[in-house]
Amino acid sequence: MSTKSADIVEIVKERYGAIARGEQSGCGCGSISADNVARAIGYSEEEIAGASGNLGLGCGNPLALAEIAPGMTVLDLGSGAGFDAFLAWRKLGDSGRVIGVEMTEDMLELARRNAAGLGATNVEFRRGRIEDLPVESGTVDLVISNCVINLSADKPAVFREICRVLKPGGRFAVSDLVLLRELPRAIAADVSAYVGCVAGASLLNDYISLALSAGLAELAIPQITPSGTLMSAYNLVQVEAHAGAAALAEAAAAVVSLKLHGRKPLG
Repeated sequence: MSTKSADIVEIVKERYGAIARGEQSGCGCGSISADNVARAIGYSEEEIAGASGNLGLGCGNPLALAEIAPGMTVLDLGSGAGFDAFLAWRKLGDSGRVIGVEMTEDMLELARRNAAGLGATNVEFRRGRIEDLPVESGTVDLVISNCVINLSADKPAVFREICRVLKPGGRFAVSDLVLLRELPRAIAADVSAYVGCVAGASLLNDYISLALSAGLAELAIPQITPSGTLMSAYNLVQVEAHAGAAALAEAAAAVVSLKLHGRKPLG
């Protein structure tokens, strides 16, 4: 891992650890609540009310267009406090299981407390990196992720790991931020923009190429959402202070929220 990549990992861990400990809000959005952020990115009132762990950290609802059936094994990459993992658990019932992978210890502790509070005995949270998943090969029916892959400094490894852990014919459904064009240089170089998920985003074509190069197939983009709502919901005051309002506005026009679905081939 390069020094820059290692620095990004530590900065991301520090920020998300502080969120888990309640030292700063998840969305960093001032008067806008985490529930309102969840509404803005596609969660229903029933979903918001029915699961613990919503910290306002996502950029979409990866489960909205994904099929989950009882008995499945679902893997949540960068599971945070467990919000999407618990939504998957609600759909699975007692006959399947959910595995969340998270690198931040404080988030893991919070997620495990949330699971205990819900009585979700078939939801497990493991410490690990999404570039090197602590999950056996060929054991997962569905991989989900919500605005986490763009935080990785090694996205090709993430998609290779998704392909590795999926069963033949298994599916993935991720929500993420991608770029329609390059970001302004001042934004792309801003670490606070990176941990806010903006500077780490890949160009749309590159993102799709990463999934194909990893061996994933039958790719589909069921939804692309302009980032205007997200950019106003997430408080990027630090970014604006460093880069200026004009650069931030240009970045907002370049960023979209993407749902990408696909499958591991049977062969």
